[in-house]
Amino acid sequence: MGMVGGGIGAFIGAVHRMAAALDGEIELVCGAFSSDPEKSRLSGAQLYLPPERVYGSYEEMILKEKTLPIGERMDFVAIVTPNHMHFPPAKMALENGFDVVCDKPVTFNLTEAKELAEIVQKSGRLFALTHNYTGYPMVKEAREIVRSGRIGKVRKVVVEYPQGWLATLVEATGSKQASWRTDPTKSGAAGCIGDIGTHAENLAEYITGLQITELCADITAFVPGRKLDDDGNILLRFNNGAKGILQASQICVGEENNLNIRVYGETGGIWWHQMEPNTLELTLIDQPKQLIRTGVGQLSAAAQAHTRIPAGHPEGYLEAFANIYRNFARTLRSRLKGETPDPLYTDFPTIEDGVRGMAFIEAVVAASASNEKWYPFAK
Repeated sequence: MGMVGGGIGAFIGAVHRMAAALDGEIELVCGAFSSDPEKSRLSGAQLYLPPERVYGSYEEMILKEKTLPIGERMDFVAIVTPNHMHFPPAKMALENGFDVVCDKPVTFNLTEAKELAEIVQKSGRLFALTHNYTGYPMVKEAREIVRSGRIGKVRKVVVEYPQGWLATLVEATGSKQASWRTDPTKSGAAGCIGDIGTHAENLAEYITGLQITELCADITAFVPGRKLDDDGNILLRFNNGAKGILQASQICVGEENNLNIRVYGETGGIWWHQMEPNTLELTLIDQPKQLIRTGVGQLSAAAQAHTRIPAGHPEGYLEAFANIYRNFARTLRSRLKGETPDPLYTDFPTIEDGVRGMAFIEAVVAASASNEKWYPFAK
């Protein structure tokens, strides 16, 4: 793996490195860790990389790695920069024969996302997007329950992602993470909706297997002086007639990362809470509520394949993140060997999820500014 971004002081780059390393199947061999060559060099030294594999720019890294022999050069690129710098390195990597893992949202805007999707298709390379919440075993179990028809046709979806860390003007205090996420030149058209609202949208579509077709949105920047939204409330319509509510906020004082989802069908419902990730609640009509636990009983093959440790031992965010990397690595390894990948390990978010995420962001922003009640979810 080669990495673009994620240098000294970065948050998500370190998460990607830990997740990629967890299974011992991926090795970080090079990187362009900052747009500042000296900062990139210092970051590479902290990661014990040989100086000749630490680059001053992503362009230099991609072109030089391409000249190395197969087996020595990087096999894929992980892009962990702020949003506005996702598209250029992804495009260059794909066009030079490298597969890509990219942090979300996939690009700066929908136009870039659609162009990148065309590049992925033309290149024939693998592309994974780190919507890491889909990596949890109980999220996969929830999806299998919906697929099996146990709760009947889905009628209602409620998904929430409240945080509290931006309840004040944190970006004015020098916080690197707050600064770029609230800057429209780096984050894009949305703040909260792009940062965490897309996770909620992706989770709702992943578990239900449905797609949002229309939405009614109200987004707000509550904190004086903030340039992008920090709160959003959205009504959803799905392609099977189901209705939904999506709430994402970063100004809910006291909240941590309280992502949760409830899906209600004609004969039952499920509930999953990211802060209690090893538990899934299942309720069927005229039956007592069931608590399904990671590693206990007869779970689906998908849930079992993504469970790492014995029941009763907490596994969470990093393990779910690592499931994305492991699945990508195993699928890539199969392709390199000319083998058909195991379908259990082709389960990771792709460029199509990225395009839908960007379409969601732009639809929410446009709908909030529109006097029309229902706004179409562009494809």
